Amino acid sequence: MRRICAVLIAAVCSLAFAACAQDTNALKTEIGIFESQTGVVIVKGVGQVGSVSTGGTVISVRCKESTSAATGHKDYGIAVEIEVNQWRRLAIVDYDELDPLLNGMDYLGKITYNVTSLPGFEATFTTKSGLELIAFGNKQQGGIRTFLQYDDGPRIPLASDQWTQLANLIAQAKMSLDSLRTPR
Repeated sequence: MRRICAVLIAAVCSLAFAACAQDTNALKTEIGIFESQTGVVIVKGVGQVGSVSTGGTVISVRCKESTSAATGHKDYGIAVEIEVNQWRRLAIVDYDELDPLLNGMDYLGKITYNVTSLPGFEATFTTKSGLELIAFGNKQQGGIRTFLQYDDGPRIPLASDQWTQLANLIAQAKMSLDSLRTPR
């Protein structure tokens, strides 16, 4: 009986630890911290921008607008949802990270072997929440490949047209948020 109780306690603790770890990722962003306020109503608006499919993976981009009902203060950002088989994660990107993210995607999408004198490289751009964009090149294997990765999830390979499509969705989301942020 003691052994069963010990196993159950260990299982519950590991689940609680995993849930806590997931929440910690969200709290690395301004909008995540804003949305975690207690004792106040937070209205979380969301708008679908679009998605990119690659093999068994779907990457969706959504706009986010979070408002404090008490003060009227608003925070903006995007959510990038990644679904691979049964694995699904939501990466939050603050509004102020969108220009650097788009610049990073542009750089990584155009990168060449000239970035290093060595035969291989890995170049990355990472957001506050841990969404990572990667360019990997190895002259011996030939070709430069691009990937998206988040959290403990798999590296998702993106062909150049999928990379461009994702960058366009993020740019489109930023334009939508720009129009919300501009006083009318």
